[in-house]
Amino acid sequence: QVQLVESGGGSVQAGGSLRLSCAASKYTYSFYCMAWFRQAPGKGREGVASIDSDGITKYADSVKGRFTISKYNTQNTLYLQMNSLKPEDTAMYYCAAEPSYSGSWCYDVSPPQFPDWGQGTQVTVSS
Repeated sequence: QVQLVESGGGSVQAGGSLRLSCAASKYTYSFYCMAWFRQAPGKGREGVASIDSDGITKYADSVKGRFTISKYNTQNTLYLQMNSLKPEDTAMYYCAAEPSYSGSWCYDVSPPQFPDWGQGTQVTVSS
């Protein structure tokens, strides 16, 4: 099992930026897929972005052009750079890891395919 610890959340005004970090307890260079999800109150968990072992990324339409996912294997850390934040980005953000291929493609970004999750970090964007 992989331990994941998120950080970097906070409160910002619309148009601002935040960078989320996710520190993994194991070497991330071999992970098949890592991703960021978010969950707003009363809503389901939404896939925000994913990155596979080849560095191929996938983004939800709602964040394309504003968010960037990256993975620094030497630091075993996953990042999510969030720019031009909007009030609708307000949510708890979770990091997830799929160390080995489980039958779903990384770009599917489906919660059941990820066995390892962090505890979440809150992002609040005010208008």
